[in-house]
Amino acid sequence: MADLKDFAEQLVNLTVKEVNELATILKDEYGIEPAAAAVVAAAGGDAGGDAAEEKTEFDVILKAAGGSKLAVVKLVKELTGLGLKEAKGLVDDAPSAIKEGVTKDEAEALKTQLEEAGAEVELK
Repeated sequence: MADLKDFAEQLVNLTVKEVNELATILKDEYGIEPAAAAVVAAAGGDAGGDAAEEKTEFDVILKAAGGSKLAVVKLVKELTGLGLKEAKGLVDDAPSAIKEGVTKDEAEALKTQLEEAGAEVELK
């Protein structure tokens, strides 16, 4: 597995000239069309600069319970699997993290559910 990570890092750090050479080798020796290599070139070119990496993990932060605190507490209890007392504590201590390190889709779904219950939510 470490070898694959090293290989991936080498690919990401290729210069545009090296990517073009790789595309030529892939086409001539392996019959792989350069269009597939162009995607690698675009990713490799951006990764070498100061471009920020795309965020893959998000934290769902409850900023405020809003007007329907009881509904938010019940929803937090359901979403987190906490007991009623712990869920109420999270809501009372807002801003607080409801879930951390979740995917973008899951974070968006949680945010939507919490906002529908009346809470003010932020994704970080």
